[in-house]
Amino acid sequence: MANQATLEQVEQLAAQLPPPEQLKLVARICAQLSATSLAESNEEKRRRERLAQVDAWLAECDAVAESIEGEFDAAEDIRQIREERANRL
Repeated sequence: MANQATLEQVEQLAAQLPPPEQLKLVARICAQLSATSLAESNEEKRRRERLAQVDAWLAECDAVAESIEGEFDAAEDIRQIREERANRL
């Protein structure tokens, strides 16, 4: 792994740059941080949307389950289906 500079080292190097170059450096850093922040914001938005979809789907499942009379075990049904498929192979 490459050696990592400390903040103090970077500040010392940046202080050696002429002011216009320091401004360019600041602009590049700001652009990178903005892009990173935007990407993280978009990812968080997608995560919230997926959670909302899952919540809606679960609510639909609950409504269907309540509309069915009698008792049932969906997990057991899935196990049986898997077992039947495995036995066919």
